[in-house]
Amino acid sequence: METLPTTERAMVQALSPSREKAHPTLISVRNLHKEYLTGRGRLVLFDKLSFDVPEGQMLAIVGQSGAGKSTLLHILGALDTPSEGDVFFTSISLRSLRSREAASFRNREVGYVWQFHYLLPEFTALENVAMPLLARGETKAEALKSAERWLNEVELGDRMGHRAGELSGGEQQRVSLARALVTRPRVLLADEPTGDLDGQTADMVFSLIERLHATHGLTSVIVTHNTALARRCDRILRLEKGRVEEVSSREA
Repeated sequence: METLPTTERAMVQALSPSREKAHPTLISVRNLHKEYLTGRGRLVLFDKLSFDVPEGQMLAIVGQSGAGKSTLLHILGALDTPSEGDVFFTSISLRSLRSREAASFRNREVGYVWQFHYLLPEFTALENVAMPLLARGETKAEALKSAERWLNEVELGDRMGHRAGELSGGEQQRVSLARALVTRPRVLLADEPTGDLDGQTADMVFSLIERLHATHGLTSVIVTHNTALARRCDRILRLEKGRVEEVSSREA
């Protein structure tokens, strides 16, 4: 078989369309099953769920209320355990983690943002953001310095000394976002992060999440009922009738 001369082969390679390198899988869900025993019998939330989340992806999970989206998010973040199956974070089996190991994993690798901000009302925004670092064992001076940097990043540098009740809903959620990311996690898990906000504020907070996701190289999984926001993610999964399916932005 005739081969091209070196110079011509190099020209063909240069003119060929480039292929993007596939991102390695960060989260791998395998045969996940979750059920509860109720007064009426066995309630199966989902069964045999399997999917991967590549590093750097922003994934939206959509579905009707009660479909199990929040429970799935809790399992991805080692806040809950499945009835069967497992979630792997790189090579770490989350189901195999003991209680103390799971707490360490959450503090080190995962940042959480919920629909309600869960800020401690007696503390300032700065102190609230510093809490995860203090729990990790950092000094107060180090924790406050990092918290100040992150409040500036979410554009709340002028509100550091305000308590939760003195902040607007959008500001409270931005503080909770800074608190989620102050530990520099690899994964951001967000459960209806704009659910309590008006349309304009929701768009602003989601734009901030998009920016932080990109600039800090996060892998993000976002549960949302807002289809317009879901369409802005890289990928959409719908959880329905105990199964998960990939959908296009038009179908969301």
